[in-house]
Amino acid sequence: MRLALFEPDIPQNTGALIRLGACFGVPLDIIEPCGFLWSDAKLKRAGMDYLAWADITRHTSWQAFAAARGGTRWVLLTTKADMGYADFAFDSGDVLLVGRESAGVPDFVHAAAHVRLRIPMRAGLRSLNVAMAGAIVLAEALRQTGSLP
Repeated sequence: MRLALFEPDIPQNTGALIRLGACFGVPLDIIEPCGFLWSDAKLKRAGMDYLAWADITRHTSWQAFAAARGGTRWVLLTTKADMGYADFAFDSGDVLLVGRESAGVPDFVHAAAHVRLRIPMRAGLRSLNVAMAGAIVLAEALRQTGSLP
């Protein structure tokens, strides 16, 4: 199981997801470009001292990520999906992919994803914070696959 962040643009959310990955023992893929400098103090503050525990791979582009993670199932978390995450059977080899906070992912990433899942919410509300969404679905995926620490 891996967690991939597509061109993240808020350092605090990226730091929170890095901390999540460190605590759950889940490697992270950061698909650049990021909307902030990797040395940003907000990223370090959100990640706190968990950065040393995190297994992070930075990819210079979507193409670099696709080349490195080809052959794995990409599970995109999106508000544009029909299937809810709780109705899906996760596999321990899945890569959970979250989009940019400001724009989600472009159409070519939607098309490349093997599966698209949503988190059911109250009508009329737009979306959850990307770090919350990643945490909700990652916890369920790890529970289903017996991979919680």
